[in-house]
Amino acid sequence: MTEERDLLNKKFSAVSNQLSSMTEERDLLNKNISAVSNQLSSMNEERDLLTKKLLCFYNQIKQCPAGWSSFSCSCYLLSERSGSWNQARNDCRDRGADLVVIDCAKEQNFLTTIIKENTWIGLTDNGMEGQWKWVDGTPLTLANWATNEPNNGGSLTSEEDCVHIRAEDQRTWNDISCTASMKWICKKIP
Repeated sequence: MTEERDLLNKKFSAVSNQLSSMTEERDLLNKNISAVSNQLSSMNEERDLLTKKLLCFYNQIKQCPAGWSSFSCSCYLLSERSGSWNQARNDCRDRGADLVVIDCAKEQNFLTTIIKENTWIGLTDNGMEGQWKWVDGTPLTLANWATNEPNNGGSLTSEEDCVHIRAEDQRTWNDISCTASMKWICKKIP
């Protein structure tokens, strides 16, 4: 009986050692999977950036239509007339563009050089109050709000759902009624 017990203990010890070894191997494989996954994610980001740059270079070969200004990989048109935010958006769409979506601070700085008066941009919280989205459906990440903005009109009104760049106040943004009349900026890729 002692021999059987010793044999069982040896087998148990061997199985325990094997289990421990397999657990260590599993943990090592999980670490490797995590590292490869992170590397793949990084490579995908790099690929996306390179694709965007390639598209940009390709688009730079194309020229903007007459009357449009070029910046980075896009074309911009400052309207000659004024209208509501919806009229502005419809006009841009009729031109194969949309109201400008501001992607970076450099683009914001570029826009400040071409506007001379209050100008509509493609930002609204029409869908849900306080949830600002660009006309392309992306949420607001970069912002240039004026002090105490957005305020939805404060106590005066509760319907300031569209955004314009102010001609004064360092070209900051303000929410205002979508029915206000002002010029606008269209943006498209050539």
